[in-house]
Amino acid sequence: MTGSMLDDAFAHHIWATERLIDTCEALDPQQLDAGAPGTYGTIHRTLHHLVESDRWYLHFHELGEQLGAIEEEPPLSMPALRAEWSRNGEAWIHVLADQTDPEADSPERGDGWLFHAPVAFRLAQVIHHGTDHRSQVCTILSTLGIEPPEIHVWAYGEATGRTRTETLTPA
Repeated sequence: MTGSMLDDAFAHHIWATERLIDTCEALDPQQLDAGAPGTYGTIHRTLHHLVESDRWYLHFHELGEQLGAIEEEPPLSMPALRAEWSRNGEAWIHVLADQTDPEADSPERGDGWLFHAPVAFRLAQVIHHGTDHRSQVCTILSTLGIEPPEIHVWAYGEATGRTRTETLTPA
């Protein structure tokens, strides 16, 4: 079976955000309201922004319209963020399975402007955006003295069996 070369990147994106939500669901409201200089905002606001933005990126694909938008206000509860993130993850799997031409134009219309970007470029932005904001939440967790979850790609590989180490015997 052949998939997209982006399958692991998006599987990690989904997995890492789920692990981070797992950690943050155990926080009290004061901790969820914590921020740190140089980050997007509080833990809760940053996670909400990540889930909301991912949904917005999905709107460049047919499935995004079916899912509907996530509003910025009021911010969703942590259980609601988890549910919406799960819906986003399922949608990304379908988007990648679609095998759309990576160079296909994916225009965005604004008030008096039209921005063009290839589909593959927009997908790269999704991965970058998620990594950036997950890192910010981990920074805030660290400032609170909370050990952030291991959500790097190698941890994903180990957790899902996508990587392995062999012990070599000397010849």
